[in-house]
Amino acid sequence: MKIADVTAYPLSFAIPEKFQVRLGIGAAVKRDCVLVRVATDDGLDGWGEAHAGRAPGAVAQLANTTLRSLVSGMEASDAVGVWDRAYKMQFASHGMGAAAAIAMSGIDMALWDIRGKAVGWPLYRLLGGRAKDIPAYAGGISLGYQPPGELVEEALSVTAKGYKALKLRLGDAPANDIARVEAVRAGVGAEIDILTDANAAYSLSDARRVMPALDGAQVGWLEEPFPPHDHRRYAEARSFGRTPLAAGENHYTRFEFHRLIEDEIITIVQPDLSKTGGITEGQRIAHMASAWKLSFNPHTSLTGLNVAASIHMLASVDNAGYFEADLSVFNPLRDELCSWQATVDGAGNVRPPEGPGLGVEIDEALLEKFPLIDGPGYV
Repeated sequence: MKIADVTAYPLSFAIPEKFQVRLGIGAAVKRDCVLVRVATDDGLDGWGEAHAGRAPGAVAQLANTTLRSLVSGMEASDAVGVWDRAYKMQFASHGMGAAAAIAMSGIDMALWDIRGKAVGWPLYRLLGGRAKDIPAYAGGISLGYQPPGELVEEALSVTAKGYKALKLRLGDAPANDIARVEAVRAGVGAEIDILTDANAAYSLSDARRVMPALDGAQVGWLEEPFPPHDHRRYAEARSFGRTPLAAGENHYTRFEFHRLIEDEIITIVQPDLSKTGGITEGQRIAHMASAWKLSFNPHTSLTGLNVAASIHMLASVDNAGYFEADLSVFNPLRDELCSWQATVDGAGNVRPPEGPGLGVEIDEALLEKFPLIDGPGYV
């Protein structure tokens, strides 16, 4: 079963103003993703999702040209061999680095979808796992910058759906961040796990001011206070309080996670399977984290493909943490394009789909409904 073709589809949708959420990286005005279909000479197709990387057209072009030519004709079941060829020709020398990792993530995910379909197994079983409950937190483009009272109302609406954990967006003025965290803690009570994400918007001074308040509110983690490669600031901020530091959404391949883990500063590991190199590389990162007794909490992307892959992965590792559920109010690529959506039960858990491969089918008739929109997604 050989790889016959690779086709990437850059997709976008504009967010109506009333649904726009402001985060540390700006207000979300549109969202993008890149779907990747890998076709085989046996007639079996697989689907994967690559992150948009703020340049969905460029990611799709890389997959449709350079990576397609590299992997065409290779065994579709040889996910490791395909990944290694991409590493040699793109990651290791004179290649596109992070962009190649993002595009390769979609191809790799599609190859695992094919493997599961070929044997009739869901991905979690193929990875050596079992169907089980995975705790979920309310995330996505939600719970952003707004007056504390309004944020408490949104948080309570989330917990009413069954979620036992939620993530607040920080990176505003420290005083505003503190007020929001303390208000939500008072509103939801002590039993709900509050997580936070600064989207790399903090200075050291900001982190120093905010950390005692996070400790007081018993926050579960502070995610990405700084850009991913700012190792010095991460090391210094660790001494500011007890709240664990989390990162990984913007780290690519196990080679960047090697430094992240061995520095012994980050204790919550968060690769995105649509960015870091796909399922093949995600497994390696999860196992590295397991060796250091660190929990694996994958960041999720936009559609049901990434969501399903993340839950399958969590169901197959021994250091599974939280699944990030997308609570964005407006996301038609999540709601219309895919045949399956994750649902949280009354205990705040999700389970992987049972269909073969990823267990998600794409309504190809809708691909033309979401043409690429050029320009920034956050302003």
